[in-house]
Amino acid sequence: MHVFVTGATGYVGSAVVRELIGGGHTVSGLCRSEEKAAGLKATGAEVLYGTLDDLDTLGSAASAADGVIHLAFTNDFSDFEGALALDLKAVEVMGAALEGSGKPFITTAHANGHTVDQAVLAMAERGIRTSIVSLAPSVHGEGDKGFVPMMINIARAKGFAAYIGDGTNRWPAVHRLDAAVLYRLALESAPAGSRLLGAGDEGIQLREIAAIIGRQLKVPEVSITPEEATSHFGFLGPIAAFDITSLYNTSQASLATRELLGWKPIQPGLIADLEKGHYFA
Repeated sequence: MHVFVTGATGYVGSAVVRELIGGGHTVSGLCRSEEKAAGLKATGAEVLYGTLDDLDTLGSAASAADGVIHLAFTNDFSDFEGALALDLKAVEVMGAALEGSGKPFITTAHANGHTVDQAVLAMAERGIRTSIVSLAPSVHGEGDKGFVPMMINIARAKGFAAYIGDGTNRWPAVHRLDAAVLYRLALESAPAGSRLLGAGDEGIQLREIAAIIGRQLKVPEVSITPEEATSHFGFLGPIAAFDITSLYNTSQASLATRELLGWKPIQPGLIADLEKGHYFA
């Protein structure tokens, strides 16, 4: 297939582009700048300059493609509602271009993005093979700038690696290369209206993560109270307190995704990845 990929130069998107091309597909990748385009061109993908604001460009590219993988998102936490509104507009424009075609349209779930997800699922009734991928909160690997690097930086600055309470609350995680395979499989074979979960590790205790951060940084691991979590972790505090595995039935959803698509994560898990040391270089 010829695939239009938004967010093609991002942390996950760049891995998805390489996975698609390695799987025999061709790619047109949305890119904001000449600087970012160099890496995209090096993979063999075509570059399409634009942003999520360029609705005409999105519609035209989606119409010309055999399938769309939507990974771009404006991570503006100062106006998250605005970011979700822009995402909805982009999804609606690309969906309109694909209507009645039977082509695959793969999107990515975001926190509080229920309205967008519902719009995508509704497109399955309009002749589009839609599916939504929810990625684990930690998508780890080389170049990660997400939650775990934030925890490492906080531990480095404060002199100890914290966990909350007894630290038995669990986080799912997935290696970004395994996540890339999931997007390719969804493109190739996910039924219309599918909800998919990308979780290689279905649940890692927060205390395990704190322990390895402590060992690598040579600082103690310390339990803090739920009341101290926000002052210690900042906006990450409430997320660090969740037992996400039980909250979202991660084990059941992960098994369903693997059975539906034959997805088999093969990359190192989060703990093994942290033990390699590249997170602490």
